[in-house]
Amino acid sequence: MPKITRLNISMAERQNKNVEDLPKVLVLGLHKCYASIIPHYSHKFHFLDPKLSGLSLHHFIVAHNHQPSSIPAILCSTTYSISADVLRLLPSLRLVVTTSSGTDHIDLNECRRRGIQVAAAGGVFSEDVADMAVALLIDVVRKISAGDRYLRTQNHSTCLDFPLVDSKLSCKRVGIVGLGSIGMEVAKRLEGFGCIISYHSKHQKAVSYPFFSNVTELATTCNALVVCCALNEETKHIINKDVILALGKEGFIVNVGRGALIDEKQLVKCLMEGQIGGAGLDVFENEPRVPEELLEMNNVVLSAHHAAATAESKILLIELVIGNLEAFFSNKPLISPVILVE
Repeated sequence: MPKITRLNISMAERQNKNVEDLPKVLVLGLHKCYASIIPHYSHKFHFLDPKLSGLSLHHFIVAHNHQPSSIPAILCSTTYSISADVLRLLPSLRLVVTTSSGTDHIDLNECRRRGIQVAAAGGVFSEDVADMAVALLIDVVRKISAGDRYLRTQNHSTCLDFPLVDSKLSCKRVGIVGLGSIGMEVAKRLEGFGCIISYHSKHQKAVSYPFFSNVTELATTCNALVVCCALNEETKHIINKDVILALGKEGFIVNVGRGALIDEKQLVKCLMEGQIGGAGLDVFENEPRVPEELLEMNNVVLSAHHAAATAESKILLIELVIGNLEAFFSNKPLISPVILVE
C-alpha cells in the first residue's frame, strides 16, 4: 500500500478545492451514450449527478451540501422532466442545456418567466432523423420487415410465395407535418424518389410546396404523412382519428417526432380495423411501453426511438453541449438557443 504523506493530502486537498472552484453543472437524466461528457470535461466543469448517489434531487442537494444558490446550469435529456418544481429548487439557475432537439420535457414558460436560457440540439440530428423517416416509409410501403419475418419463420422448400402485396413509393403524394429543419431534409430526400410534397406547419414557409393550414385537409390529398413537428400543447394528438381516416385505407403514417403527436389508441384501433394502410414508428406515446397490438402487425414497422442515435451525431452533439456551456460561463451568446416566446 502506498505511503500516505502530507504531500499526498495536500495534492488531494488542492484537487478538491480546484473542483469546487469550477462552474457547477447539475446533470439530470443524461443518457448513458453521453456519459463520456463528464470524465472528458471534468477539468472545465464541476458536474453534479444525483443519479450516482441514488438520492432524489432535493435530498442530493441537502446531503452533499450543495447550496442551490451555487448551481447556475442544468444538463439534461428527455428522460428527466425539468418541471416548475425542479426549477424552484434552484433559485440561481440561469441555463438549461438539453441533449435533445425537442424541449417538451422542459417547462419553457417557467424558464421564460424567470429569465432562464435554454439550449437544445438544434439541427444536429436533422439529417439522421430524416434518413430514419424515409427508411421507415420505404420499409412499411415496400413491406421489407414483413418480408424478412416471413423468410425467417416460414418453410420455403417449394417457393418464395410472399403473401403480402407491397406498394410503390415513387410518385407518392407525401404530406409533411412540421416543415422545420427535419421536415425540410425529409422533403429533400423524398423529392429524389419523385414524391409530390405538401406540408402543414405552424407558419407558412417560403417554399414551393403547397401549404395546408389544416392537417385533416392535408391528409385527404396524400398517400402518406411524415410527422416531425415539435410536441407542445397545440400539437399533442395533432394526428387524431379524423386525420387517420382522411388518409384512408391505403395511406401510411410515419412518426419521427414525439409519440404523443399521434393519438396512439386511435392509431392502433384504425390499424386493427384496416382503416389505414400501415405505420412506421420511431416514437411512442407512453415510452418505453409499446402497445402489444403493434408488435403483431405486418403493416407496422417499429424502431426504438433510435432515429438520432448515430455515432457521428453523438460526437457533434457533445461538441455542441460543451460549446453552449462554455459560451454561457464566458458570458457569450449560446450556440443553439431555444427562442422562448409567449
